[in-house]
Amino acid sequence: MIDLGPYSLDTIVVGDCLDVMRQMPDGCVGAVITDPPYGIGESGRKNKTRKQLAKPTDYGDYQWDAKLGREYIDAILGIAEDIVIFGGNYYADWLPASSSWIVWDKLNTGDFADCELAWTSHKKAVRKFSWRWNGFIKQQPEQRLHPTQKPLALMEWVVSNYTHEHAVIFDPFMGSGTTAVAAKKLGRHYFGCDISEEYVKMARERVAKIDGVQMPLSYTEMED
Repeated sequence: MIDLGPYSLDTIVVGDCLDVMRQMPDGCVGAVITDPPYGIGESGRKNKTRKQLAKPTDYGDYQWDAKLGREYIDAILGIAEDIVIFGGNYYADWLPASSSWIVWDKLNTGDFADCELAWTSHKKAVRKFSWRWNGFIKQQPEQRLHPTQKPLALMEWVVSNYTHEHAVIFDPFMGSGTTAVAAKKLGRHYFGCDISEEYVKMARERVAKIDGVQMPLSYTEMED
């Protein structure tokens, strides 16, 4: 019996994740996969200032992109054993040493970062995943609803290679719901939250569209 405290399995709720995690029993989920804010201004209108071939998307002006306090990282470390934190390089001083970083090569040009790093709690070697995500130029067509949204193929690869089958995957910064979509498609349970009611609604709608659908991975899984 999975005990998430006051919360239900396979749901996404509105709330500050620190408050949510404080109500969840320690170790109640199998894995955390998340992309927290790093404090680099992506919640504002930064995207509109980028030089792109097409008109950049206006994601609105939000205030969520502030660097987290250490209490958030400590809470994440206490909620599961298998953890993947994108942007972990921004929080490296607060995270244990790891041999198992993930390098996402975005095959980018322009002023976007060439790669993004994810810290993991695993004991594997460093792995690289290449998937083009260069503004409106994407390896596969995919609607982008959130300024820091990760491609579904990347999150499927992470879920497949860094969680156990039937694990409960928690994302405390759910955003537009890509973690939940990947978990659902790969037969895992999910739970998540986001401080934005608007994004929680988007995430719920995305999951509802694939509810009950099992899809094969569209790329070759990497060996350990």
